[in-house]
Amino acid sequence: MNLFTSEIVGTFLLILLGNGVVANVVLNNTKGHNSGWIVITFGWAMAAFVGVFVAAKWSGAHLNPAVTVALAILKKISWDDVPQYIAGQMIGAMAGSIGVWAAYRQHFTVTDAPITKLAVFCTTPAIRSPFYNFLTETIGTFAFIFAILFIIAPSSSLGALDALPVALLVLGIGLSLGGPTGYAINPARDLGPRIMHAILPMGRKGSSDWKYCWIPVVGPLVGGALAALVFQLMMK
Repeated sequence: MNLFTSEIVGTFLLILLGNGVVANVVLNNTKGHNSGWIVITFGWAMAAFVGVFVAAKWSGAHLNPAVTVALAILKKISWDDVPQYIAGQMIGAMAGSIGVWAAYRQHFTVTDAPITKLAVFCTTPAIRSPFYNFLTETIGTFAFIFAILFIIAPSSSLGALDALPVALLVLGIGLSLGGPTGYAINPARDLGPRIMHAILPMGRKGSSDWKYCWIPVVGPLVGGALAALVFQLMMK
């Protein structure tokens, strides 16, 4: 695989398994219905493990525009490669969403609440407040990227991620900081599936909440950039 393909495959697996666990917990008549937040956070951690493990060799397994931009700021990758990374991540995220939709098609049909269907695809805030929602996503992503930069510090110029530490980090972020916004901490993870929610048929699905969509995109990018700058200052 090349860089572009690797990011597609890794992000596809991340979203297929990550949004898959959300579908299993929130949609009606599934085996995992109402199994709770712990199941979701563990499922997302395992999704991160699989996606990173598969893609690390070829692209460094960023799977997240916030990671890519942070590594470009630190000159661990070339800015010329950033569009390839982000395009691959977006395509992979949308493809993963289609996989979840197909696997849980019947359960979308028997689930009436539009907000529940939306939750399978993208994040929504527990308490809607643009400033605090943005702040939460910025803080969560800062912690995520800042820790990642220490994890990859001894590794190659690609900034290849180590699957198990990243999985545990995703678990920790979800358990500790995921409550207010659902911890997108990844623009592609939220925007790609949100686009697919708007496109795919699933009965009465309601709005894709485009008024909120900028927060899980801009917040993680700001948090990742700040993490890179702080890390750079500390390493001088």
